[in-house]
Amino acid sequence: MEGVFVTELKHIETPKGDVFHAMKATDKGYCGFGEAYFSEVICGERKGWKRHNRMTLNLVVIKGSIRFILYDDRVGSKTHGEFEEWTLSPVGHYARLTVAPGVWMAFEGVAEGRSLLLDIIPEPHDPEEADHKELGEIIYDRKL
Repeated sequence: MEGVFVTELKHIETPKGDVFHAMKATDKGYCGFGEAYFSEVICGERKGWKRHNRMTLNLVVIKGSIRFILYDDRVGSKTHGEFEEWTLSPVGHYARLTVAPGVWMAFEGVAEGRSLLLDIIPEPHDPEEADHKELGEIIYDRKL
């Protein structure tokens, strides 16, 4: 999807506890720092749809497993009308998902218990900066 990419991340195993890289200022997708926050989702629960209008998201799942569904309704985008799906986890597919402004996103917990993601954004959170829709307002051909 135009403006969306996944960056594989380093997971370094150590005897006293592992190290999980998230992001460096020199990484592709880094566009400044305004805030980093964690969002939790319970297995089988869904959050979304949400579209940020200015901010690029950099999402890293640090616990559990989360399935992300992206939808592009940006006029003029090469991927207009397309969906994309990614499942991230610190075990299996440890990576950072970078999402450009204007792309709709929904996600659900797919690991037992609670999953946790880290989002690194280029400006402090502003509730007026994003748009929201109910899950049923964007029809995805797979169950969300």
